[in-house]
Amino acid sequence: MDAAVRTEGLSKTYGDTVLALDHLDLEVGRGEIFGFLGPNGAGKSTTIRLLLDLIRPSAGRAEILGKDCQRDSVEVRALTGYLPGDVRLYDRLSGQQTVEFFGSLRRRPVKPDRVVALAERLDLDLTRRAGVLSKGNRQKLGLLVALLDQPPVLLLDEPTSGLDPLLQHTVWEVLREEAERGATVFFSSHVMSEVEEICERVGILRDGRLVEVAPVSDLKGRSVRRVIARFGDTPPGTAAFRLPGVREVERHDGVVEFSVDGDIGGLVQALAEHGVRDLESRAPTLDEVMRAFYEEEGPA
Repeated sequence: MDAAVRTEGLSKTYGDTVLALDHLDLEVGRGEIFGFLGPNGAGKSTTIRLLLDLIRPSAGRAEILGKDCQRDSVEVRALTGYLPGDVRLYDRLSGQQTVEFFGSLRRRPVKPDRVVALAERLDLDLTRRAGVLSKGNRQKLGLLVALLDQPPVLLLDEPTSGLDPLLQHTVWEVLREEAERGATVFFSSHVMSEVEEICERVGILRDGRLVEVAPVSDLKGRSVRRVIARFGDTPPGTAAFRLPGVREVERHDGVVEFSVDGDIGGLVQALAEHGVRDLESRAPTLDEVMRAFYEEEGPA
């Protein structure tokens, strides 16, 4: 894989007791939309800040497009568009003045027609001062600033935080377009629906450790499915469905719900012998996958 983002043994500790990131080894390909997942305090924002040299690692190294994130930090920042988790703006500047200010700091030219088009898509009024904007509108302005000069790498910390569902979809469309032109999109998120919608792969952090990297489809395929069987008559007892990987969740009014870890073929064969009237099988959402993942992991 031609890596746009690469870390090797990247670690960050605070004092003698707080381990924020523990030997992160990760590669994200050029043109990839990569989701970085984990609960609060897992190390997601710490990773992004280390990539931008906003904080220094305790061990290990990182690079973006072949540039060392610490040694070549100025070049790295010129290659990236960054949206922090807590967007800070100059309250007295209008949206347009904010765009012009940050645009003047970029090495690549900012196209005015691109600014207008993005502002329209994001339903953002650039004449209003940043200080009077709602959280959602400040988020939109932060996104616009990150996207200004079409950087080759986007580092986005919770990019759709505070946005309504319609605007979330618009942001997803914009990020897909950025990836299609070759940009790498690396973002952290708690919104499982957006990760499921646009990501090719995800990395899962837990207590500062990278515990899984996999395509979204693989994660869902490895996870437990829900199977709901509706019987024409009274269902047989639980002993009839004691099969490897199968667990009965509940039963009521001729309906039995199962949790199946792995292939459902054995359960389907068993159900076929007992007058099943209707059968429903549902793949887990990524949100369910994540909940199950952390429940299985247990305490650190």
